[in-house]
Amino acid sequence: MQRLLFETLIRPLVLLAIGLNVRHRERLPSGGPAIVVANHNSHLDTLVLMTLFPRQMLAKLRPVAAADYFFKNKLLKWFALDVINIIPLDRSVRPSDGDPLADVTAALDRGEVVILFPEGSRGEPEQRAKFRTGVAHLAKRRPEVPVTPVYLHGLGKALPRGDWVFVPFFCDVFLGQPLAWTGDRDSFMTQLDGRMGELEAEFAPAEAYE
Repeated sequence: MQRLLFETLIRPLVLLAIGLNVRHRERLPSGGPAIVVANHNSHLDTLVLMTLFPRQMLAKLRPVAAADYFFKNKLLKWFALDVINIIPLDRSVRPSDGDPLADVTAALDRGEVVILFPEGSRGEPEQRAKFRTGVAHLAKRRPEVPVTPVYLHGLGKALPRGDWVFVPFFCDVFLGQPLAWTGDRDSFMTQLDGRMGELEAEFAPAEAYE
């Protein structure tokens, strides 16, 4: 079911209705375990990232998403679990309640590709917010797993937060060099922010000539 819907509906929507400019596609993980992190402006972000991967990797792609949002109704829950194959994250869980990253860590141990949006929620269109440190905790647990940063631009205009009206808009996807765990949370987050800043700056000159 997942592959059928993805190939007949989602992939054509992304590739035909949205013009994608992808730079450094060769930096995309060729297999798992791997962590992909990106800025977050639209529900389309996840779908675009998933279409970058080969069809045969679809079942191993595991976006992390908020359970409280995607479990609001049966249809949305079905789409999130059965089509997108999310790892639901309970944002209300406290450390004393259990390990909020247990399912994400297990996915990496199974050799899957985890897709994270460390901003936590969709921000204002085309404005990059500060990343939260959950990705650093995950990288610390599995330091051998590469973390690939991705900068997305344009999707916040195609389908902005709070809007369900899709507007075809040309979008850019810039992939950065994979990062390794540095041994320290602060230095890892600084390096990750620096990589995202480099990708954002790389986009800016291209935008000037449009």
